[in-house]
Amino acid sequence: MAPNGTDANTRTSAAAPDAASKERLRMWLRMLKSTRRVEAALRERLRRDFGTTLPRFDVMAALARYDDGLKMSALSGVLRVSNGNVTGIVDRLAEEGLVVRVQVPGDRRASLVRLTRKGQEVFARQAAAHEAWISELLEDFTPEEARIFSDRFDAVTHRNEEEDPE
Repeated sequence: MAPNGTDANTRTSAAAPDAASKERLRMWLRMLKSTRRVEAALRERLRRDFGTTLPRFDVMAALARYDDGLKMSALSGVLRVSNGNVTGIVDRLAEEGLVVRVQVPGDRRASLVRLTRKGQEVFARQAAAHEAWISELLEDFTPEEARIFSDRFDAVTHRNEEEDPE
């Protein structure tokens, strides 16, 4: 027993969650700061090297995964942004010949958006540069550490999706 009449193990375990909570908060704040810095570097490099923006890159990346294209609502869902946000970007990409809208058979109100051949070529160059930049910006992590962090973040994402599905 401790001098104040409490069990020393009880005090340690009672303080542990508070210490763990503080460490997790510190981790979150550092992770957020790092994420913002990496994102800022990516935005600047996309602008400088390709004259494009991160949202445009994200739209093209989403479309690159779907050869048949995506409806605007599905594209918004993949990107987790509103249709309004995506519409302007898709309009500009279409003007540049990087994407095309294709009518959905049997549904006059819906169209699919997909990358053109030019869009695929442009995105391939951007994606290769993006991957190299990420590798450079996160070079302090070994491949094994990167895999472990990815697995841990996936677990957090999946747990939070189960608790609060949108």
